[in-house]
Amino acid sequence: MSNQMITPENYNTQMTLPLDGKEEKTPAKRNLAPTFKPYDNRQVQMIYDIESLIREHHVARVVDEMVEAIPDKQLFSHYKGGGRSSYHPKMMLKIILYAYSQKVYSCRGIEKLVKENIPAMWLSAMQQPDFRTINEFRGGRMKVLMDELFEAMILKLIEENYITMENYFLDGTKIEANANKYSFVWKKSTSKFEAKLRDKIQETLQYIQELTQLEAGTAQKEAKEEPEITEQNLEAIAQQLEEKSKS
Repeated sequence: MSNQMITPENYNTQMTLPLDGKEEKTPAKRNLAPTFKPYDNRQVQMIYDIESLIREHHVARVVDEMVEAIPDKQLFSHYKGGGRSSYHPKMMLKIILYAYSQKVYSCRGIEKLVKENIPAMWLSAMQQPDFRTINEFRGGRMKVLMDELFEAMILKLIEENYITMENYFLDGTKIEANANKYSFVWKKSTSKFEAKLRDKIQETLQYIQELTQLEAGTAQKEAKEEPEITEQNLEAIAQQLEEKSKS
C-alpha cells in the first residue's frame, strides 16, 4: 500500500472511480470477412448438360444431325471384329467435320479443339483422341467418306446461311447482294456459281489430303525417334543412374 498522504489537492485524482465500479469500454469494431461465391477448380465436378451451352442454331448441331443420319452398318463395315476398342466412328466424323467447318485442318489443331472448344467437347462426349488417331482415321479408314461428307457439309452450311462461299474460302469471290438469288435448291442454282464452289471444295480437299500425308510422315518420324521402352533399356537406365549416384 502506498504511504502517500491523501490531501485535498490529490483526493479527486486518486479516489475518482468509474460509475457502478465498472470500467468504461469503447465498443469494438466488427471485422467482417469478405464473402465469395464457391470456387475450387481442383474439386471433382461435371458439367451435367454441356449441350445446353450450345445455342440452337449452331454449326455443331448441323454436323451432329448429318453424321447421326448415317446408318451404323455403313460405318461399321470399315472395321474388323475383335481387337481393342476403337473410338466410335460417328464421334470421329463429327469432331473432324466440325473442325473443318471452323477451317481447322491439321490433326494437332483438331486435337487441341477437342480439348478446348465447348462444341467440339460436346460432339466428342468429352473423349480426346490424339492427333495420330485423328490423322489415321481421316487419311486411311474413312478417307472417301470424309471427302463426301465434307462437300455435303459445306453445301448445306451455305444453303442454310451458316457460312458464305467468299468468307469460307477467302478467295475474293464476289457474290451478288441479292440473297434470294442464291437461296440454293442446288439443281436449280446458277451453274457457274455451283461449278466454282465445287472447284473450291476440291481444292480444299486436296490441301487436306496433302496435309494429312505430311502429318502422317511427321508422326512416323517422331515415333521412330522415340526410344523403344524395353526391360533391357530400363535396366541400362537404372544402372547409369546408380553409377552417377556413386560418383
